[in-house]
Amino acid sequence: MTDLAKDLAALRIPKEERGGGQGKPLVLILIILGVVALAGGGYYWSTRLQAAPVKVVTATEKASGATAAGAVLNASGYVTARRRATVSSKVTGKVLDVLIEEGHPVKEGQILAHLDDSQARAGLALAESQLGASQKSMAEDQAKLSQAELTLQRREQLLKEQVVGKAEVDDARSIVESTKARIAYSQQQIAVAESQVNLQKTNLADMVVRAPFSGIVVSKDAQPGEMISPVSAGGGFTRTGIGTIVDMSSLEIEVDVNETYINRVAPNMKVDAVLDAYQDWHIPAHVITTIPTADRQKATVRVRIAFDQTDSRILPDMGVKVSFLRDEPAAGQAAQVAPRVLVPKTAVRTADGRKIVFVLKQDRVERRAVSVGLEQGDQVEVVSGVTAGERVVVDGPQTLKDGDKVKVQS
Repeated sequence: MTDLAKDLAALRIPKEERGGGQGKPLVLILIILGVVALAGGGYYWSTRLQAAPVKVVTATEKASGATAAGAVLNASGYVTARRRATVSSKVTGKVLDVLIEEGHPVKEGQILAHLDDSQARAGLALAESQLGASQKSMAEDQAKLSQAELTLQRREQLLKEQVVGKAEVDDARSIVESTKARIAYSQQQIAVAESQVNLQKTNLADMVVRAPFSGIVVSKDAQPGEMISPVSAGGGFTRTGIGTIVDMSSLEIEVDVNETYINRVAPNMKVDAVLDAYQDWHIPAHVITTIPTADRQKATVRVRIAFDQTDSRILPDMGVKVSFLRDEPAAGQAAQVAPRVLVPKTAVRTADGRKIVFVLKQDRVERRAVSVGLEQGDQVEVVSGVTAGERVVVDGPQTLKDGDKVKVQS
């Protein structure tokens, strides 16, 4: 039988004949170092040498007409009229004529249109006839009363002479009392008839549409032959107004201010207004009030602004930009105000609690701290840190750092 222990010992390799046993750990270390070096080089190449794709825009200088010197807040809105009315009739009727045209001035109480009043006139004639009949009936009762009173006096005298009995006197007295009652009833009937006459006169007057206040006609909404009603009726074939009148002396501005900046607005605060139609015309104005409610959808608060002086060039629904001014701007402040630029809001980032932008310098970006001011739509005012003409990054990786190489995309 073969000895198993001797067979295994024969297979063992002597220690002195073993080779390369000490070189394997060194090779493993070198491989690990190579992998780390390749990873570090790849990271450096991807972050420092490879150009990151970005989009840039040019910072523009803020237009001088957009903001007045000493402005603490800018906003945009529209010219509105506090007194604006679409004039209609009190009753439903057919339009006979319309006496207004767009752009015509009207005075308070001026006739704007006539409605068909044939039915109202017929009702008035009927009411006047009923009044006349009631008056004649009362006149007849008054004549009967006079005769009954004379009869009563005669019978009372005959009763004293014992010519007639007491029953005849009582009959004459009852006739007097009943006649007086009929006269009182006739008086009530006359009062009712007079009320009916006044009602019909009012209905007749309602057939004439008049201006509720003085102003300018901005729209003519009905034509002769059409039906008009104070309520919508007729499936869209009935007009609800003769025309629209605007009191030009009641024009004011309404703007929506971001609720973040509403604390900068105060009553009677001075305002510089610029109409979109007249960019070089600065109109002095002042704050009337702040509407005590906010729009939760837009996060804004509405502010009413009054013009210090009205002008024929100011029209309802015109677009307007306003600048809320400090109470007392310093003398010569306009000359001391440094030029400011506008950049898109997307160009401004927050890092370490500060506002920054990345400015393109050849093929690399430079990180700059900036001071921002007022917002204008999708742009923000940069007070310092960027000059007009420089290109800033508006779309780039969040890992962008100072000195990174970039590639501008169109």
